[in-house]
Amino acid sequence: MAEFVTVDRPEAGIAVLRFARPPMNLIDLQVARELAEAAERIGCDHGIAAVIVYGDERVFSAGDEVAELDRWTPQQAEAVADGLQSALRGLSLISQPTVAAISGYALGSGLELALGADRRIIGDNVKLGLPQIRMGLIPLAGIHRLSLLIGEAAAKDLVFSGRFVDPKEAAALGLVDEVVAPDDVYTAALRWARQFVGGPARALAAAKRVFAAGGHGSERARAEWAALFETEDRSIGTRSYLADGPGAAEFVGR
Repeated sequence: MAEFVTVDRPEAGIAVLRFARPPMNLIDLQVARELAEAAERIGCDHGIAAVIVYGDERVFSAGDEVAELDRWTPQQAEAVADGLQSALRGLSLISQPTVAAISGYALGSGLELALGADRRIIGDNVKLGLPQIRMGLIPLAGIHRLSLLIGEAAAKDLVFSGRFVDPKEAAALGLVDEVVAPDDVYTAALRWARQFVGGPARALAAAKRVFAAGGHGSERARAEWAALFETEDRSIGTRSYLADGPGAAEFVGR
């Protein structure tokens, strides 16, 4: 039974992966493991069309549990590094579209977690950053994904300086996709997620795998494209498109 992480179903097809460790939602090893386990369960649930990742109304996550880091020996850090890195990347492995709904702060490992989502929506009072360098450390899971998202030069600036970014700069960099009023963060995420309910789940998952393939995306796209011809959704989609144009298909997720 998870202590800090829950998965709720507010409406058909939508899952909310929520972590709550008041007051600042700091991510320690236990929270990371619970997040990874929940992400794995969600990815296997074909009744879920889209996923919202949420802290709470006040704060998404203020980052790493520094007190825990301070206790680790080099041997302990090496022993947990692989599992912790995988956990912080866990959102990127979910086959359904994911959106991080961010209030207050997304710092350190909290921002690394959010970088794994397909979309990031923040309140217009949010601060983001990767301040690990100020502790004599580096981000464990976020450097490569950040570089792909905003470019290597901008990523180096954020990682090397450890500085915070306000909503205006975050949007200009492409670090976030939408900035809304603080009280509207969850509602905006829910609105984005709803568009995938009843959608072509197999094709969406295939598209995510192609994006994840990076430099091998062209090769992966060929394989995924051909495999989709075996699905019911492809038959439904092409026939509906021929008869009624785009947007009329009723997909079944198979």
